[in-house]
Amino acid sequence: MILESAVLDVRPDRRAEFLAAFGLARPLIAAQPGFLGLRLLPCLDPGHESRFLLQVEWRRLEDHTEGFRRSAEYPRWGELLHPYYDPFPLVEHYGEPVLEQPAPGLG
Repeated sequence: MILESAVLDVRPDRRAEFLAAFGLARPLIAAQPGFLGLRLLPCLDPGHESRFLLQVEWRRLEDHTEGFRRSAEYPRWGELLHPYYDPFPLVEHYGEPVLEQPAPGLG
């Protein structure tokens, strides 16, 4: 499993529009081969109400970098979401944990 991670700084005056556009864009990525799931988390820190953390789980790195980014759906994804970012997000990919510590009683 690969975890794609991106901090999305959305223009503050367009937060609601971004969330609506993400609702339209979500099925485009969810239909991709190798897509395992996603989470869009709002930042809770004061002054960053328009920041989100996007985490997408992929089966393989290539499912994102070669599959989705080269798919027929990716241009539409960009049309829907890219206008809201300032600055454009850095997207990074992470592999299996090298260390994992469950909370007491959960593991």
